Amino acid sequence: MLRTNTCGELRISDVGKKVKLNGWVQRVRDKGALVWIDLRDRYGITQIFGEEGVTDKELLNQMKELGREFVISVEGEVAERFSKNDKIPTGDIELKIEKLEVLNESKVPPFKIENETDGGEDLRMKYRYLDLRRDVVRSSLQIRHRMAKSVRDYLDHQEFIEVETPVLIKSTPEGARDFLVPSRMNPGEFYALPQSPQTFKQILMVAGFDRYFQLVKCFRDEDLRADRQPEFTQIDCEMSFVEREDILQTFEGLAKYLFKEVKGIEVEDFPRMEYADAMSLYGSDKPDIRFEMTFKDLNEVAKGKGFKVFDDSEAVLGICVKGCAEYTRKQLDEITNWVKRPQIGAKGLVYVKCNADGSYKSSVDKFFNQDDLKAWAEVSGAEANDLLLVLSGDLKKTRKALGELRLEMGSRLGLRDKNVFKPLWVVNFPLLEWDEESERFHAMHHPFTSPIPEDLKKLETEPGEVRANAYDMVINGVEIGGGSIRIHNRDVQSRMFDALGFTKEEAQAQFGFLLEAFEYGAPPHGGIAFGFDRLCSLFGGSDSIRDFIAFPKNTSGRDVMIDSPSPASLEQLKELGIKLFEEK
Repeated sequence: MLRTNTCGELRISDVGKKVKLNGWVQRVRDKGALVWIDLRDRYGITQIFGEEGVTDKELLNQMKELGREFVISVEGEVAERFSKNDKIPTGDIELKIEKLEVLNESKVPPFKIENETDGGEDLRMKYRYLDLRRDVVRSSLQIRHRMAKSVRDYLDHQEFIEVETPVLIKSTPEGARDFLVPSRMNPGEFYALPQSPQTFKQILMVAGFDRYFQLVKCFRDEDLRADRQPEFTQIDCEMSFVEREDILQTFEGLAKYLFKEVKGIEVEDFPRMEYADAMSLYGSDKPDIRFEMTFKDLNEVAKGKGFKVFDDSEAVLGICVKGCAEYTRKQLDEITNWVKRPQIGAKGLVYVKCNADGSYKSSVDKFFNQDDLKAWAEVSGAEANDLLLVLSGDLKKTRKALGELRLEMGSRLGLRDKNVFKPLWVVNFPLLEWDEESERFHAMHHPFTSPIPEDLKKLETEPGEVRANAYDMVINGVEIGGGSIRIHNRDVQSRMFDALGFTKEEAQAQFGFLLEAFEYGAPPHGGIAFGFDRLCSLFGGSDSIRDFIAFPKNTSGRDVMIDSPSPASLEQLKELGIKLFEEK
């Protein structure tokens, strides 16, 4: 080995030892007669020390000539540090240098390789290999490694088997857009990259692999944001001979195991919440339950008083913000402007201050008297010094806007602590949702989701009322994973395709292999898939999954380091039978 120890390994107990370290020069501090080098590797930083009159003069000069990010090898004796640094594990010692070898020089890096870097995101993504040297990025990938190992350990102990499924598959019409891959050997035909291994894991259940999992790469050609990437990783799982409760218990166990192994914390049993309750109380199918502030229906007490905005609305909903009656007009105007932003879409905001003396002050005093406002407060559970914030309009849009306002107020009041974790299961989603553009129903999850047994009879007559035997795991307002009990009967699957507007021919062409497999003894089965990148970012306290992916794409779907995607040559396109323009 070119080294005896790493740069994060040496402690006070090693004083007097002769060691050899390799790494990158973080910085050089030249004080003339004294020179220090901070030497960094993946494991930490060790201070290297040279002193005029003690260190060889040529060696001291060599130290002074080092540049940032030079790769060097140093030998010397471990000594107790005179001025200790309690911010790093190696802060009690330093290495008295005796020999130095430059293994490779470096150009001056385009940004500081430090946690508090001066490099913008685009620049750091272009030089990702430099960004990965920073502790904060490396620690994110170490969290990812520990998460992956812990997932495999837990599922292996639960007798799951990891099976790899194909990456080149068939395109399907449901869900997001597929990435297509042309086939040279089959001109005019295309593979698709999988959005998930859904049909393959169901086939594995038919094949008798009753407990399957895979940490699998998936692909979706969709618009990006902080928590999305065109390629991402799932913890993909499926189980046979189970009911919903078996799956919830198994994977609640996985989440608890990860919290304990990776974060060192215990979490309580996950509460269950109906989808309908999540929407009516929080305006979201992924509610953040770290704080209260649930929706209150004010229709009965707010309508019929001559205020046209409320009277003409389908819904009048409010939230009680505890202890905020002292908000100034400027603060309330700022919140009003916030909800009017296009991303939120509210037309305005009504507020009621519950004053300490028992009186009320609102933005609609000309329409509502003190008794009216008192009724609002009673319905909302508002007390002295509380603030009511009220939105109205179309039910669906008002719920969405008030849900966003609730989260914003939670953030402003410090109620969304990233070190507090509140998981839950959301269950019984709608099976289908109506799409105005295509004028047909779409599967809310996917077309293989089983209806709740008692709702199956409504599939042809009231498809919009059918509930899915589906469930999502939500932690701190983030959907971490979702799944369902699957359809395992060919007749029921055919009825589902009918409800989705598939012709018999389309269903056979797209999913004939699965329908046929169901005729050979398909067991009852169900599963779940977790967004692994998202789970890692939650555990790491970040809002962006890019921090937990070694080589992520930017918001335009580009890898700016390798400049991808890039044009293909005419020769490649000809070989694939693809013509982008008329040849001259």
